[in-house]
Amino acid sequence: MSAEATILVVDDEKDIRDTLEGILVDEGYRVFLAKDGPEALRVLEDHPVDLVFLDIWMPGPDGIEVLKGIRDRSPDTRVIMISGHGNIELAVRAVKLGAYDFIEKPLSLEKILLTAEHALREKRLQEENRILLKRLEERYELIGVSRAIEELREQIRMVAPTDSWVLITGENGTGKELVARNIHLLSKRRNRPFVEVNCAAIPDELIESELFGYEKGAFTGATSRKEGRFDLANGGTLFLDEIGDMSLKTQAKILRVLQEQTFVRVGGTENVKVDVRVIAATNKDLRREMEKGNFREDLYYRLNIIPFRIPPLRERIEDIPIFVNHFIRAYSMKVGKKPKAVSDEAMEVLKAYHWPGNVRELKNLMERLVIMTKGDTIGVDDLPDYIVEDTKGVTVSPSGDFPSLRDARMNFEREYILKKLKEHGGNISKTAESIGLERSTLYRKMRAYGIEVEE
Repeated sequence: MSAEATILVVDDEKDIRDTLEGILVDEGYRVFLAKDGPEALRVLEDHPVDLVFLDIWMPGPDGIEVLKGIRDRSPDTRVIMISGHGNIELAVRAVKLGAYDFIEKPLSLEKILLTAEHALREKRLQEENRILLKRLEERYELIGVSRAIEELREQIRMVAPTDSWVLITGENGTGKELVARNIHLLSKRRNRPFVEVNCAAIPDELIESELFGYEKGAFTGATSRKEGRFDLANGGTLFLDEIGDMSLKTQAKILRVLQEQTFVRVGGTENVKVDVRVIAATNKDLRREMEKGNFREDLYYRLNIIPFRIPPLRERIEDIPIFVNHFIRAYSMKVGKKPKAVSDEAMEVLKAYHWPGNVRELKNLMERLVIMTKGDTIGVDDLPDYIVEDTKGVTVSPSGDFPSLRDARMNFEREYILKKLKEHGGNISKTAESIGLERSTLYRKMRAYGIEVEE
């Protein structure tokens, strides 16, 4: 089948070794032979082997012991057991220990080739899946060196291996989906589906059929059964994004599914059982939404088993240069251009800007600058006017005059708040809105920095 596939035949009968070698070589495989277990293990130490045909009864260690040795040395190698009459029970045991399959003697050459083809195809698919997972991990890598991001990475590493539900909060553009995907990729469900539902993007009258699916005839146009997102996520992870925008009616149904892990399709009567891990996300303050009567308290406490807060970009200033250079490299590669440099002055302006759109806004800006900047260096003149105007009078000291990065960040934040308060005549509500903070959060920061104003 494949000239690159390597097969090892282990059997104490020379006739069987020679016969299998002949048909496998004719099919384009590279073949090694071994008359017993010790010789087989030596071959494995010297050569990469994709597939082993292994006899159960041999002098010295039997096939079961040799199988254990192969699994220890080369866990990705597929093993097909060769079983004589009366050895079926032993062959079944071998399959439980990790053998791919077993074939009875007298050997059917057609079955030998077919089983080998299936085993090698499965191995190839597993390797391709491993490569895809690695690419996904790289694609969804959390970027940054700030303390907030390091703490977030550690929290993900702790929570991901569990099946606990997670509630992620953060402003728009901070990377809530990115965190959800990292939790999934580091979980035991990583080989199962990750299904996303944007609760804000689906009309209220359609969200039930999207989540739970529907039966044929449930409504006009339902000509066949359709599986919902819970069906598709069975065994994997369901990401409910912007759950704060879900209606109270749908919230009640979601709560029941989360409690019972069963649901009924629209127009159906049968309970459908599922096994899903739920990760929810929102940019809203759900406690305030509960006070307003817009979000169910019981659903909140059901979801909020493990809370995650994604810090906005303005709280992780030290990560901004890393994002800038990362996006410049990525988009330069995409359009086939040499990566541009960023002047120190331009970088200071980018660090001083408050980024209401967070990482998403920065990413879009970098794509625009890679395409539209004429020179090799992005300077202050290349930045949009609204960013330059917003940061006038605000500086971020790169000189290292502060005893720590935390002190430098706090100094910047205090000066920035003072500047914005002055712009809005001391109006705290308008200032909070302009910089993307809750009024209570701004009050708390002002008290911490000793800022007093008269509105």
